[in-house]
Amino acid sequence: MIDRWRSMRKLDSLINDPSGWIENIIKSFIDESSENSLGCLTGEKAWAEPLIGFSAGDDPLYQFFKSDIGGFYWTPLEIFMKTFPSLKVTADQLTVISWILPQTEVTKADNRKQTKYPSARWARTRVYGEEVNNKLRRHVVSTLQEKGIKSVAPVLSPLWGEKMSEHYGFASNWSERHAAHASGLGTFGLSDGLITPRGKAMRCGSVVAEINIRPTMRPYSGHHAYCLYFSKGVCGRCIQRCPAGAISEAGHDKIKCYDYIHNVAEEFAKSNYGLKSYGCGLCQTGVPCESKIPAEKDVE
Repeated sequence: MIDRWRSMRKLDSLINDPSGWIENIIKSFIDESSENSLGCLTGEKAWAEPLIGFSAGDDPLYQFFKSDIGGFYWTPLEIFMKTFPSLKVTADQLTVISWILPQTEVTKADNRKQTKYPSARWARTRVYGEEVNNKLRRHVVSTLQEKGIKSVAPVLSPLWGEKMSEHYGFASNWSERHAAHASGLGTFGLSDGLITPRGKAMRCGSVVAEINIRPTMRPYSGHHAYCLYFSKGVCGRCIQRCPAGAISEAGHDKIKCYDYIHNVAEEFAKSNYGLKSYGCGLCQTGVPCESKIPAEKDVE
């Protein structure tokens, strides 16, 4: 009887407040599940309390991403139809569910002290933290499927992969940061990182679902609105923080960054931490946008 009552309550929540129901799925997993772990004996959490946003499957931004990044880039409808080719669905029937997983305070504090190599905790979050993120993606998809709602986590699709953009170099056919930007969760900085209300020290994830949810309002008009360098002409602290010299006033040099994280940071993590991790994150910590949307006074 109790299980039936709980099931009915969950169904009521889904019908009456679908966004709240999904937010609870994500927050409960991160806040309460033992899966949210750095993979060490202490059971330390990998991620702090998440942020969640939603965007419409027919949001014009997704078509803009495709035209700007490359024809290989998926719109929500394209990845959904590749996953469920027998269904007849239109873009306006889809919602992109996006989330931000902020680094914990202790992980940020550790990495803030670094000047050349990632801290052990940061390296662990790149391995075990992303495993948590993948488990969360699967958890959201399976929970939706239990309610008869078709959904897909694009980056877990066997069709997802790295591509080469004519304009931007290294790219992929779905970007979690771009989905988060479309879902009202943040804007891009000089280093290409996404600055969110919880800052830039984070990872993000998304699921495309056949469900109608009111989109999260985007409290910005431009894709660089939260970056002080672009919006106020000040800061540029991430330039100083990058050990690879991959960030300059011209932006983010993806080739220099790639070479550093795979040939230097990855080797360091393997030798010193026993981890196959290519995380770095120095440009995400020790900067005004580490944990919040920065203000001019933060660089004075």
